Amino acid sequence: MSTQHHVQGLNNDEVPADWPAIRAQEITWLGRSYPQLAGAGRIRWHSPRPMSAAAIVEGNDGPLFIKRHHHLVRTAATLEEEHRFIAHLAAAGVPVVRVLENAAGTTAIEHDGWTYELHALAQGQDLYRDAPSWEPLVNQAQAIAAGRMLAELHLAAESYKAAQRSTHILVARDDLIRAADPIALLEGQFSERPALADYLARRPWRQDLQQTVLPWHVGLPERLQAEPVLWAHNDWHVSNLLWHGHGDAAQVASVFDFGLASPTCALFDLATAIERNAIAWLQLERGAQAVHTDTALALLAGYRQVRPLTPAQVHLLADLLPLVHLDFALSEVEYFHGITGSTANADVAYHPFLLGHAQWFGSVHGQALLAALHAAA
Repeated sequence: MSTQHHVQGLNNDEVPADWPAIRAQEITWLGRSYPQLAGAGRIRWHSPRPMSAAAIVEGNDGPLFIKRHHHLVRTAATLEEEHRFIAHLAAAGVPVVRVLENAAGTTAIEHDGWTYELHALAQGQDLYRDAPSWEPLVNQAQAIAAGRMLAELHLAAESYKAAQRSTHILVARDDLIRAADPIALLEGQFSERPALADYLARRPWRQDLQQTVLPWHVGLPERLQAEPVLWAHNDWHVSNLLWHGHGDAAQVASVFDFGLASPTCALFDLATAIERNAIAWLQLERGAQAVHTDTALALLAGYRQVRPLTPAQVHLLADLLPLVHLDFALSEVEYFHGITGSTANADVAYHPFLLGHAQWFGSVHGQALLAALHAAA
């Protein structure tokens, strides 16, 4: 599946893309269903994001954003689950990117093994366009602004009710964290997740989880019962935000990329934001310099300005951090092993991501970050 198109790799490097870049012929075909593309379509930019193909193209009335997924990753139905959530947020005043309807009145379309979506170009500047999802945010004023906007999103999401996502692939969920017995729940999913079952069958995964991940799980299901289920973004990194202004004056202008969205809870989403923005996961050899505690505290402070949290909730937030990646790491294993066929990437998702992230929080630097969050309660 590789092409000459290159994208961001798992080690913050440049690697051949798993999925071919969007071509002019595809835009011509899409123009039959999307009037906004009819007779237009010069490609201005290809996204370096690795798990789908995306491009900015010239539409009839200005630039548009096209995203294409392999059908095993997203069908039109699973994509529209995200789009309905985005529409709800837009109606509530959250500055999300507008998803465009095609001539049939739907927001996703399937063709020749691919699933497409079309977005209006978002308002604001993409200050972090080329930043990987694990690149820390170092501007504290922007961290406060990002925390405030996340809280605004959660306030809007409180009135949104929809079922769980119909897929595990590249979706962040908290099913295993909420489960009294995560291993039993995971085993029960194997019949519908054969690729994940096949990968784990070759490894001592039960022992790995029990020794490395699940010690952090003790007591969490009971404490999470008090946290209402809430549809959340679940990938709150600054590269998924557009901005007005620069430096300390920058404010969030638009929110995009709801691919990982699902019903989790507000604290799960905030913990994910801290994990994504405050830790240089690809530079842990730097020790204390890889941890941006001030960023974590700024995200929390901004959030609490809009949506107050009790001390007990802040303690729970800190205790969620070592586990917040659990479901998504397994979904990445499933994606790489079952869809792209990359055992090497599946191994990265399993070892340094699934096991390594949980293990790091037991280190001196991980403990210091958790202690700072507990102190902020």
